[in-house]
Amino acid sequence: MSATPGAGPGEALTAALTAATEDRVVYDLAGIGRSHDALLAELPGVRVRFAMKACPVDEVIAVLARRGAGIDAASPGEMAQALRAGVPVERVHYGNTVKSDRDIAEAYRLGVRTFATDSVQDVAALAVHAPGARVFCRVATGGAGALWGLSDKFGCPPDDAVRVLERARELGLTPAGLSVHVGSQQMTGEAWRTALDDLGDVLRALSGRGIRVDHVNLGGGLPARGYRDRRGNPLDPPLDKIFAVIREGMDDLRRVHGGPLDFVVEPGRHLVADHGAIRAHVARLAERRGADGVRRHWLYLSCGKFNGLYEMDALQYRLVFPGHPDGPHVPAVVAGPTCDSDDAYSHEEGLVPVPKALASGDPVWVLSCGAYAAGYTTVGFNGFAPLPYACAGRAERTGADG
Repeated sequence: MSATPGAGPGEALTAALTAATEDRVVYDLAGIGRSHDALLAELPGVRVRFAMKACPVDEVIAVLARRGAGIDAASPGEMAQALRAGVPVERVHYGNTVKSDRDIAEAYRLGVRTFATDSVQDVAALAVHAPGARVFCRVATGGAGALWGLSDKFGCPPDDAVRVLERARELGLTPAGLSVHVGSQQMTGEAWRTALDDLGDVLRALSGRGIRVDHVNLGGGLPARGYRDRRGNPLDPPLDKIFAVIREGMDDLRRVHGGPLDFVVEPGRHLVADHGAIRAHVARLAERRGADGVRRHWLYLSCGKFNGLYEMDALQYRLVFPGHPDGPHVPAVVAGPTCDSDDAYSHEEGLVPVPKALASGDPVWVLSCGAYAAGYTTVGFNGFAPLPYACAGRAERTGADG
């Protein structure tokens, strides 16, 4: 985590955080809507399927649905929530390649007709429990350049993707598309270029087998802007380059395909991370000598890895201390409130400058944590409950409600 004296969120979040007297996650729905519109301006005509695992909050889903977005769902539970929030079922696809017979059947019962796949075993199950469904095959990527590579559990090599879709056709399914995922918080344009080149190879091979898909799913991976790396340096994703590579790759794939080809994208953190923040408080600023003999300050917050900041082991969030705009700072290890050693940011990576005058109870704003703060949380580890959430200008709701 990184404290940035004077830095702050947008106007709507600032007002909501200032008004908050208790801990909560706050989302700026208008800001999320603007992120959606800006994405479509960069990638005109692309269909958005929000990766709702990044922010499974009804109000967020609803504001995106009103703009025409759909949902990339990983389970029937996510599908049911999306439908309740107002997403039309034809805009929901089952994007998880890992699914049981029971979950396939339940998704089909809910009306979902488009499924991701990456193995002939999954295709066989889909043919039984989702007869006639549309399937798109996920092509594996290396994940280089991303904070989370996602390179092992999902996807198959290009040659196998051809065999998977051939088998889907044989079993009465519709081989409808291809997909990739270049890794979460992808920081390079090169990763997209490599993935798009692989998709072109698969399209050529499919054409030789008489299979013509109707869409390519570009997956997730589009980065958020507001994070810091583990040493506290701002992450500066080259979004202009990334979008240029994607647009060029889409044009290339259309030429390879030789006919109409739709595109889908599955943004998660790119839409919501920078439009959410946590109002937390200081549990204690303490000074302790470690086993190595070095004295360090430790800033213990009321939220941590198990209740809102799960990703703190891979990145830092910006911290704002509204009650201490000035004054001396000290370098500190930042940690959560639980009795668990993993609930801390490693001091081997980098210490965080925090106001020396901090006292227990002082408010802290944790910025750019609109992604995964609600989803990656325990039901009450060590008795620390999930944070309630609120949308700027709206009433508070508990985490369990969302």
